[in-house]
Amino acid sequence: MTVLLSGFEPFDGAATNASWQAVSALRDAWDGAEPLVAVELPCTFAGAWPALETAIEEHRPRVVVAVGLAGGTSAVRLERVAINVVDARIPDNAGSAPVDVPVVEGGPAAYFTTLPLKPSLVAVREAGVPVAVSSTAGTYVCNATFYDLARWADGRDDVRAGFVHVPAVSSPGGPSPDGGSLPLAAHVRALRVVVETALADLDRRLDRDAASAVSAGAEH
Repeated sequence: MTVLLSGFEPFDGAATNASWQAVSALRDAWDGAEPLVAVELPCTFAGAWPALETAIEEHRPRVVVAVGLAGGTSAVRLERVAINVVDARIPDNAGSAPVDVPVVEGGPAAYFTTLPLKPSLVAVREAGVPVAVSSTAGTYVCNATFYDLARWADGRDDVRAGFVHVPAVSSPGGPSPDGGSLPLAAHVRALRVVVETALADLDRRLDRDAASAVSAGAEH
């Protein structure tokens, strides 16, 4: 039962991307029974999903967790839904900045994650990492990649797939990035828990009812 994680290359002039830092760190620390593969995606509308799809075809994973950077937050965000729209505030790394176009022409308005959302929320909280459920993955490359991934996973009952946003990585003794950050160890701990919860769900070891009454909504 292979696990596939993806993170993104740096974008918008940054030197690093916390998503790839977190994913590669978990790959290096992984000691689970299942093989774990990590792939760095280009931060482009045209290239991200093909790169992830190629990795999926090569490794045939049963758990896929795509990870992106959410600047300006200090909590891990478990994404609930991907929407079929691209509205780029800034160009991607290829200079593309589509406005108000669909991810997939004629596709459904949205797809939901197939990761066990509420059990993951509870488990990451119990691991001591700030976490929230998010109902918008934005309208940039992260959401577009999530939409294509969820479209691939749709109807595959033997697969769990979804998207997680992580904050910037804080440097020990250094200034915190504007808007919030978390230590890399917290990123790794949260992603490990998300993966382990998905594996438990596939193995029917997860009691979804125990977390079903946990609220994670918002008024706006």
